[in-house]
Parts: sequence; C-alpha cells; structure tokens
Amino acid sequence: MPTPARARGRRVSAVQALALLLSFCLVAGIGGVLAAGLVLPGVAVANGLTGMTVTAFDDLPSELEQQPLPEKSEILAADGTLLATFFVQNRVVVPLSEIAPIMQQAVIAVEDRRFYEHSGVDPASMLRAAVSSGLGDKQGASTLTQQYVKNVFLDAAERVEDPQEKIRLRAEAKVNKGPEGIARKLREAKIAITLEKTMSKDEILEKYLNIAAFGASVYGVESAAQYFFSTSAKELNYLQAATIAGITQSPTRWDPVGPADETAEQDAARYADAKGRRDQVLDDMHQLGYITDEELRVGLETPVEATLAVSKLSQGCMSANATVAGAGFFCDYVTKVIANDPAFGETPSARTNLLYKGGLTITTTLQPGEQAVADAEVKNGVPVDDPSTVASAVVTVKPGTGEITAMAQNRNYSALSEQAAGETSVNFNTSYRYGGSGGFSPGSTYKVFTLLEWLKQGKALQASVNGTRMQYNMNEFTASCIGRLTGPPYKFGNSEGGRAIQQSVLDATKNSVNSAFMAMATQLDLCNIVNGAAALGVTKAGNPAATDPTIGTPAGDVPFDPLPGNVLGSQSTSPLQMAAAYATFASGGTYCKPIAITSVRNTDGEELPVPTADCQAGAIEPRFASALNFALSNVWSGTASSVGAPPFPSAGKTGTTSNNEYNWFVGYTPLRATAVWVGYSDGMRTMNRATINGKRYTSGPYGSSIAAPTWKRYMTQILAGTENPGFAPPTDREINGERVGVPSVVGQNEQQARQALEGAGFRVSVSGDRVPSSYPDGTVAEQSASTATKGATITLKLSSGQPQQQPQPPQPGQGGLPGLPGGPPGGGQPNPPGPRG
Repeated sequence: MPTPARARGRRVSAVQALALLLSFCLVAGIGGVLAAGLVLPGVAVANGLTGMTVTAFDDLPSELEQQPLPEKSEILAADGTLLATFFVQNRVVVPLSEIAPIMQQAVIAVEDRRFYEHSGVDPASMLRAAVSSGLGDKQGASTLTQQYVKNVFLDAAERVEDPQEKIRLRAEAKVNKGPEGIARKLREAKIAITLEKTMSKDEILEKYLNIAAFGASVYGVESAAQYFFSTSAKELNYLQAATIAGITQSPTRWDPVGPADETAEQDAARYADAKGRRDQVLDDMHQLGYITDEELRVGLETPVEATLAVSKLSQGCMSANATVAGAGFFCDYVTKVIANDPAFGETPSARTNLLYKGGLTITTTLQPGEQAVADAEVKNGVPVDDPSTVASAVVTVKPGTGEITAMAQNRNYSALSEQAAGETSVNFNTSYRYGGSGGFSPGSTYKVFTLLEWLKQGKALQASVNGTRMQYNMNEFTASCIGRLTGPPYKFGNSEGGRAIQQSVLDATKNSVNSAFMAMATQLDLCNIVNGAAALGVTKAGNPAATDPTIGTPAGDVPFDPLPGNVLGSQSTSPLQMAAAYATFASGGTYCKPIAITSVRNTDGEELPVPTADCQAGAIEPRFASALNFALSNVWSGTASSVGAPPFPSAGKTGTTSNNEYNWFVGYTPLRATAVWVGYSDGMRTMNRATINGKRYTSGPYGSSIAAPTWKRYMTQILAGTENPGFAPPTDREINGERVGVPSVVGQNEQQARQALEGAGFRVSVSGDRVPSSYPDGTVAEQSASTATKGATITLKLSSGQPQQQPQPPQPGQGGLPGLPGGPPGGGQPNPPGPRG
C-alpha cells in the first residue's frame, strides 16, 4: 500500500490546491467523474496551472491496499461459555446479507443519498466543501466510497508500531483544513474513482459498514447492534438503525452511552444530543421513502434511552471472573500461552496482534463446573481476606490428555496497576513465563521422583533402608552429571512424626520419612532423580533469563540441581507442573504436557495450529506407575490419616518444607490429578504460629493441615456421581523385588560372609545368639535364605562351636507315635479338652 498520508511530489499552496480541485470539479461536472480522473492533468496545463500542480496530482495514489480488518477475539470455556474478549477495535465483520436492509438505508440516507448514482465522488458537494475548507471552515461532502477510503488509511495508521509515526499518520488521514485538507480529499477522490471500477456498490457498502466507527469503542454495525441493543445487525429495526447511522459522523459526540461515572444530568444531556442526531436521520429516511409518516411520528416521540439494551463491553481477563468464578487466572494463562508459543506467530508482537486483531475463537479446556468448585474450596481453605495473608492455589489436570480443567487461587484477579487487598495478576499455579510467579519449593511431594528412580533401578517397595542417620557426607552421594560433590555434611531432620529407624521403602513413603529417603538417595544417582522429574515436566519455575546462584544454573525451565537438598524438594517448581507429573502416574505412565487450548478458529472458520499435549505413552513403564500408585495410595493411613480417605480410589503425597513455609498436597485418581499449595506468596517464611482461617498453628501447619483437606473437599465434589475406577495392581517384583540366588556362606567366618553377600548386593544382619553347630566357633552356621530379592537383608547365625545334641531313642512306654505301642492314646492328645461351659 502507498504510504498512507505522506506528501508526494512538491508541496502546493492553498490557491494551487484549490485550483486543482476546481479543475477536477469542473471537468467532472461537464464530462463526468471518470473523465475528470483521466484528463485532469492535461486540463490543468491547458489552463496555465503550474507544473507543480500537475506533479501534485500525478503523484497521488490511485490504488488502495485493503487489509483484513481487526476483529475481536473470544476465549471460551470447554462448554462454549464466553470467558473474555480481546480487541484493539471491538468489531465483528459480517456480510451485507447479515445486515438489515433498513440499516443500509439509514446510513445511505444520512451519509450519501446519491450513493447508487455517483461514480465514487459527488463533484458539487466536494467543491462546496473544498471552498469552505480553503476558507478555514469544516464541511463534509465525502461519499461513502471516499469515507471508506479514509477509514482504510486510518486503519493503516493503526498498524504502524512506532507511536509518533502512528500519531502523524492519523492526523494526515483526518486533516480538513488548508491545502493539506484539500490534498487529502483529492487523494480520497482519485482512489474512490478507481475503487468504483473494481468493486460493486454493494461490496463498497458492506466494507464501509464493517470498517466505520459507530461509538467510542465500537466498530462495524454488527458490534454496534450487539453493544447498543443486544441484537444482531440482521435484526435491527428502523429506530435502532437510525441511532447507529447517526453516530458515525462523530462517534464520541453522538454515542448515546457514556462513561460509567457520568452523572444523571450528563446522561440526560447525552440522550438529548443522541436523540437530536437520530431524529435528523429519521427525517432523512422519511424524505427518501425508507420509513412511513407513522413510523416517523412514533420515532420522533420515542426517547433514545427507551430503545437501548446495552451489553457492556468487557475486554480482557478481568471479565472472566464474572462469567466463571475465579477464571481470570486461567484466562490470563491462556494469553501467556499465546504470547509464548511460536504456533501463534514468529514474534511476541505478532502473537499479541493475532490475539487482539485476529478475530479468533479460542476454545479452552476449562470446565466451568470444576472451576467454580475449585474457586470456592481454595477460598474456604484460606479466605481471600484472611488476616494471615497466606495464599493458596489449586490446579487440576486430566490424566492422559494434559487438559487443565480448573485453576484457582485465594486471590481476585486484577490486571490494574493499582490493586486492592486480595487482588493480584500473579498466577501462583504457573511458572514465571506463564504468570509471573517464581514457583515454590515442593517439599516432600518431590520425593516421588526419588521413589520412581528407586523402582527404575530394580529396587523394591518392601526393601529395607536405614533411616537412622540424620546427616551424610557429600561424597556419599553420586551426581554423575556434575562430578564429585564437596562441602560440609548435609544435615536434615524428620517432620510429621517420621521415625529415624530401619524401615521399608513402602513405610517410608507412607510416613514421608526424610531420613529414609536420604538413605535411598545414597544408593542412586541424583542426576537421574532430577532428570527423571524434568522428563515429566517438573523443572525450576523461575525466570529462565536469571541465574540460580546455587550452582550457577538458570532459574527456570531446567531440571532441579542434582544436590542432596533436592531429594526433599528444596528448589522451586509450580503446582501446574506437579499436577501434570502426578497425572502421569494416574494414567499408567503416559505423560502429557499441560494444555489450556483445544482449538483456535479464525474469522473464516478455519482451524489454526495449537500447542499439543505431545502425550508420551510409556514415559514411565506402566509397572512403575502401578507401584507408585500402590505406594502413594497409603497416604491416607500415613501423613494424611487425620484427613481420611475420600470415597473413591485415590493416591497422593503430602509436602511440607523444612520450616513449614509451604504446604502441599498433590493427589490423583485415574480421572483427575490435582495439586494444592499453601504458603506466603511474597517470600519463603514460616507459617508456624500463624493463625490461618481462625486456627493457630503452634505445630505445623503441614500438608495435611489445609492443603489435603482442600483437595479432598474439591475432588469429592467434582467426582460425585461419576464412576471412579481404581488403579491397576502392582506386580510382585516391584513390591518385593526380583528374587535371585543368595550365595551360600555357611562355614565362612563373619568377615568373609559379609564380603560375599554385600558383593552380591545384599545387606547383612548378624544375630546376637549363637547356635550349636558342627562348624567352628564364630563361623556361619545358618543363613536366613537361599533366594531373596535384590538388596534384601540376609540374617546370619554364627556357630557356638558346640555340636548339636543327638535326640535320645524313646524308652519303653514313652515317646511312641500316636496310636502305636508306647504312644499316647487318642491321636496324641493325652487329655482332650471337654466343652467349656
């Protein structure tokens, strides 16, 4: 498209410009508009006008590049409920067949009653307006075709990114006075003539009715009909059409609906002005025979305000809260997905333009029913106005699909720069790139990834681990991806009553025993643990452009650092990432990236590419998933015993950070996986001794205090009335381990026996009691098993060096077999008991 309003050729004076326009109008009046457009330069020369004038006209553009008009986009819930609209210009483009004929007639009557007669310009009206403009007055005379051309140039100005250039182009497209005003009209006239050669009148009228402004924030007649009268352009009556048609001359002045903060007096004045303008349109319509005498009389008697049925404009995610409770945060997440994903454009600005101008229909995964319950229960757990200011968040993912069905927190969504107490735009459920949060330490909910690696290494749930140690030297851990770990010993404590004893991995999981999991970690590679979590989407949630000072890795979008502290979940991730990872267990091993968008259609109804869940069946082996489900289903008799199991099969894990800063519960069924987080959002500080929702926590709070009860209340409601299947049973191998042969160490000394058994992968326990044996004193007389699971403990009994006593042969009348000579009568019961009274 030619540069919209930049002067071409040499500048002309007001007299020269007026002379050029006069020549145009005279030729148009004698030979017709088309002739004027073709021969004007020659006429100008013949009349002695300067070459400057000829150059000025020749350089005017004659073609118009028409871009698709900006249209509003809509974000919908999964059931089609409108959550929010986004627009630079609130517009819905419709064909002329979808615009009531009376609406078309109203615009023609007031703006260009000779529309179907002229060829793009009206010379007489144009000359009259030009003379007035030359004298400094403003007077309109543009045809609808010329007005359409002007609107296209205004639209082109809006597409320019540089703010100063945009302002300049807007001004040039609107200028009315002096030579610049005449030059603008000449440009519009020349293009209008060309346009009428290539487009039909109905095509021009359709484009005008879709591009023109019909209110301070309303563009096109379809949006105007929806906004002012809550109807469609096709259903408008003559009074409504007259009101809309009258607005376009001055959208701000004639708009009958003012700002929300106007006084009653201001509203009355606005209605009076709008009625005066509407009545003028009615009179024009009557003169052209578009309405009857009776319709005119009734119309003139009808107040404008009596006809209005305003559907207030609501742009952005703040409006989503009014449609579906607490949905503003999910809506905001959707906009961040669009802004971050190349599926929606090569650059962030292209993606934003697509959202605000592309007329998209975006269907999401949000289930309004689940969202409403999530919003209610997260606020029941910790009210928005709770004096503690503790925050809480809930997010749900559908296993096997990655679909986010609910996302809520105990804050009210607000994108305003000034926010009241309890308001924020930060999404606690997501990572930095998708909501501004840096995430939160997951605490013991991260232990599942150590348990997963334990199973991958062929170890069993019933394997016994030494949970007695409360510190380890750094060189006792393996981290193959970064090398040997150094530094002071790693010290830790147990929480929620975890006992520092020898115990099975199954019990350690049920009771969330830190010391047992640290013992497990010394038998594993920390790199495998954190990379295994990252493979299921659990990475750091901070700003990926920032550096985490721990070991100099990025703060976001990378695995946790392979350090002992992360066995207990020290670094930060997001609730959404945790819910998606646990959904992998729920689905039997299929990991799906969390998704919020299921489809995007453009204005032509075409489906556009959207980010996929990229589901990976077998992301973890189903047998490992079944074992995890079995282990985590015991949470209701372990750390969440005070909460009690819900009335359906479920599994989960509580989480509490070292000093009760953050609490978690991440739980799931085969149908839904939900993460609940509780803590201060502004920093990692203890909640111990805080009063939260009326309860003072002198001990805790723990994952079972607020997070798990919130999860149970929420999940019980959303799964009520549905069939809730159980989990596939685990195999014996994952529970008890693979049985292998145990080397025979009978007859060896204790040191030799230990070396042999430990070298074969077994643990050794020596009984304190020695037994009679033919083997030398201190050597192994007995071992507890000849086959056992890998890592099992083999108990040894050492010989006392004394041979076993040989049994004495029975004496006559003693010790015979029952029923035989020397044996007791009655089958071996010398005195069978009688019945008891």
